[in-house]
Amino acid sequence: IHEPDKNTIILGLYLNGKNYALNICIDSHNCRINLTTHQKENPLVAPNFCMLLRKHLLGGKISEIAMQGLERVVKISIETINEFNEIETKTLIIELMGKHSNIIFLNEDKQIIDSIKHVSALVSSVREVLPGKPYFVPNTREKQDTFSVTEFTFCQEILEKPMPVIRAIYSSLTGISSSVAAEIAYRAGIDGDSSCKSLSQEEKKAIYQEFHALITNVKTHKFSPNIVFKDHEPIEFAAFPLHIYECFETKQYHTMSEVIEYYYGEKDVISRIRQKSVDLRKIVTTLLERNRKKLLLQEKQMNDTNKREKYKVYGELLQTYGYQCNSDDTVLTCINYYDNKEISIPLDNSLSPIENANKYFNRYNKLKRTYEALTTQIQETKDEITHLESVLNALDIARREEDLSAIKEELIESGYIRKKASNKKNRALKKSKPMHFRSSDGYDIYVGKNNYQNEELTFKFASGNDWWFHAKGIAGSHVIVKCNGEEPPIQTFEEAAALAAYFSKGRGSDKLEIDYTIKKNVKKPNGSKPGFVVYYTNYSMMASGSIHNIELVSKEDEIFLERR
Repeated sequence: IHEPDKNTIILGLYLNGKNYALNICIDSHNCRINLTTHQKENPLVAPNFCMLLRKHLLGGKISEIAMQGLERVVKISIETINEFNEIETKTLIIELMGKHSNIIFLNEDKQIIDSIKHVSALVSSVREVLPGKPYFVPNTREKQDTFSVTEFTFCQEILEKPMPVIRAIYSSLTGISSSVAAEIAYRAGIDGDSSCKSLSQEEKKAIYQEFHALITNVKTHKFSPNIVFKDHEPIEFAAFPLHIYECFETKQYHTMSEVIEYYYGEKDVISRIRQKSVDLRKIVTTLLERNRKKLLLQEKQMNDTNKREKYKVYGELLQTYGYQCNSDDTVLTCINYYDNKEISIPLDNSLSPIENANKYFNRYNKLKRTYEALTTQIQETKDEITHLESVLNALDIARREEDLSAIKEELIESGYIRKKASNKKNRALKKSKPMHFRSSDGYDIYVGKNNYQNEELTFKFASGNDWWFHAKGIAGSHVIVKCNGEEPPIQTFEEAAALAAYFSKGRGSDKLEIDYTIKKNVKKPNGSKPGFVVYYTNYSMMASGSIHNIELVSKEDEIFLERR
């Protein structure tokens, strides 16, 4: 028995000469119970609840694993030998109820010995979960038993409620989620968001028949464990086919434990990497905000320099027509020989015409110097913003520690983060690699996950006649199609463009413009930031950013993308 973290208990089981590990997780977002092959690191000192379970249950025999209907409460009965050499049956109750999830240990009299979470009367007025208190199953909100509900009750009570069809089903029956309710409505050919009041008797009967067929498969254990992927990202899972997602990729598994372990394992990884990237994201976001404000100020100053040419003309006209001025004149009206229109020039009557002309020339020269300086500064600020947006895009893509390490190294080299001096040797991380795909026509396509990879792909890995793709005008990955001296078919171009759209700041857009050109047309300006390139000859196409039909080559890439 192990307790790797405050929300997880791992039971080591032995059956028919084989070892198994039962994972019980009560994390509010990812609560589950499943067999697992994934080993977690345990603390050096076991927590108190873990020690208590070891004291009472080690060497015990599981006599029963049961559920009451389809309630999310699992009862594990374990036979042990007490100090009097008598058999005792103690019970582990696993309640999988979101933020109310708990693991509760009971004695033979169904009294609570202890629980992984203590719930006092101050926390819950419904039920206390404390040592010595009696255990009872919490209220189910008067839901119907899914296995015994009749057609009459289903059609005349559940589907008569003043609410949408999907909500009426999952809020009235135990063990039915909103996604399963949506699947039942979809199979019946009914809009799940429509009101129950709008249903005809035939439509109600059709919904019940699909519900009955589904529950019959559950009763007879006709399961087909699967995960649904959208653009290689897991979005839903079930123990039976989900026809509502028939246009998406579906992957079959042998057992539901494999499904649950993979699906929630990926969620855990994403959550962990997201937490580790918080500090980097905050630094980049702060710098972006600062540079955007700076750009607004610089552009405002640039607008003020638009008067410079006017002052130059004033000075030149004063040099030409200044002899017409009297000593007390405050305005000189003359013909502007640049456009042959009359112009009025304000004068300082305490100065001579030449002194007024010099005054305007001085203003012109000052604004000219400001304009030239601001032109350079604005371009530098825009380049800085472009670079920071590319780093932010790389953080969105990152799903591994080595990805974050490469991004942090780039921020250090760019001077955004100060490198900390340390005498300790850093733990060697595996080098982050670009993603590798294969097109429908058999061409290898590579996608950079950060600016270092983008630069390496474009200028070290790609040859001159390979094709290069990038989302137009926004931060994104460099995409390389290896051609081997051949001209790829149009399908390969479209798939490469889809990858460039998906791995860019514009992901999620229905259509995104993608630039593509032969790699030899792509150049890197001297002194530019990592990943920054220029090109002056290119083609363009529109791409949707849907990549679920594009083959992933290496297992590492598959794991990475499914974590996306």
